[in-house]
Amino acid sequence: MADLLVLPAEGPLLGDERSASDVTGDAISAGAAWVAIPVARLAPGFLQLSTRLAGLFLQKLVNYRIGVAIVGDVSAETEASDALNAFVIESNRGSTVWFVKDIDELHARLSRAGERA
Repeated sequence: MADLLVLPAEGPLLGDERSASDVTGDAISAGAAWVAIPVARLAPGFLQLSTRLAGLFLQKLVNYRIGVAIVGDVSAETEASDALNAFVIESNRGSTVWFVKDIDELHARLSRAGERA
């Protein structure tokens, strides 16, 4: 059983309901409690909260009790959007959706949270 499913940096863009269902199915099949999604895999508009892509996508996984880590640098996007910056800060305070710089930071957070990775 893999507690962490790490998606490759290359692959289909993620952000619609179908891709959320696909990732959810992959995580469940792998027995993963967490999914690491590289920023490069996010569909255009995903980090623009007005599109609702992030909310709908993330909610699908969280509904199945799968944690989601967005892995990579989103500083340019958070500097350009107060709403996104607040969303990232609030998400990182929680236990189901995190924004991390790299996979090492994710492993450290999971270790501190008592999750196996």
